[in-house]
Amino acid sequence: MSADPRIAPAFAAAHGYDAHARVQQRVAVGLADRIAALPLPPAPRVLEIGCGTGFLTAALQDRGLGGPWLVTDLAAPMVERCRARLGQRADTRFAVLDGEHGPRPAEAPFDLICASLAFQWFTDLPTAVAGLRGWLAPGGHLVFTTLAEGTFAEWQAAHHAEGLSAGTLPLPNRAALASLSRATPLAIAPHRETHADARSFLRSVKAIGAGTPHRHHRPLSPAALRRVMARFDEAGAVATYVVATCHDRREP
Repeated sequence: MSADPRIAPAFAAAHGYDAHARVQQRVAVGLADRIAALPLPPAPRVLEIGCGTGFLTAALQDRGLGGPWLVTDLAAPMVERCRARLGQRADTRFAVLDGEHGPRPAEAPFDLICASLAFQWFTDLPTAVAGLRGWLAPGGHLVFTTLAEGTFAEWQAAHHAEGLSAGTLPLPNRAALASLSRATPLAIAPHRETHADARSFLRSVKAIGAGTPHRHHRPLSPAALRRVMARFDEAGAVATYVVATCHDRREP
């Protein structure tokens, strides 16, 4: 999914993923509902990018989406956890794949390429989407959720209150994402989680493999981090995920 060599190890080490990934599970179910309503062929050729432990894969199977599947993730341990959750099917192949940089799978072209909360790790989202569009069959759909600007705004505000900068990823704004959702209008939805405190929030982020800061972030001193955590707690220990759903399509 990313040229950043820190990403795959972070997700490979995310042993508590399922217990902490409540937002990720809700988003995957909503994305599966949207995909199930698409005019797909009877046995669509499907590529899933960033399968994680299988939230989206399982939700799509529950909705009767059959056909040959290629289920992938950048982190090999995540691929194996997804395989263990779903079991091996004759028409499904599990594989390690960098969804941003390829290579183009032998199974291409696809009738559906989908991903739930994976593309925020791409270094160049517009270029990646253009490349994935080239993996679609005529009339094929690219449907994905990703994080948008405003995600973890509360954690950022706690830093700003102390004159500091957070290590959160730079995320695209609504206009940038709207240009990638050409088949249906962009959908944006906030998902708020209330934590016991800042320590619980940070533990949760690490447990889902999302604790990797942006490349140029300088870690805070212990004293500065304590001040930021206190600010976050004072504001209610709420963390908001701003989730964008994009739908692109190749011309028939």
